[in-house]
Amino acid sequence: MKASLALVFCVFAGLAAADSQQQYTSRFDNVNVDDVLGNNRVLNNYLKCLMDKGPCTPEGRELKRLLPDALVSDCSKCTDVQRKNSEKVINFLRVNRAGEWKLLLNKYDPKGIYRAKHGAH
Repeated sequence: MKASLALVFCVFAGLAAADSQQQYTSRFDNVNVDDVLGNNRVLNNYLKCLMDKGPCTPEGRELKRLLPDALVSDCSKCTDVQRKNSEKVINFLRVNRAGEWKLLLNKYDPKGIYRAKHGAH
């Protein structure tokens, strides 16, 4: 289950271990994002990790490290699948977990760069 959670958030940001000049790895592109978003326990664990309120898996730590780059670069290193899945996760969080979405934006987009580009609230 921890692996599924890590995979969802890696997809969320389109991230995993990546060289700064290349695309992020596509090893998580086959994750069923809907299954992960439908599992509150898994989703909550990753949200806690991202907000420094709970333990992180190695994948969660990598996501926390790379998430700011993905937001600032508008996911320029993401594959098409990662972009699609990222939008799905972002839309889900905005609609169904608005409080957590706002906290994530405040933490990972403190200057409002992502919000300015995408009208995120």
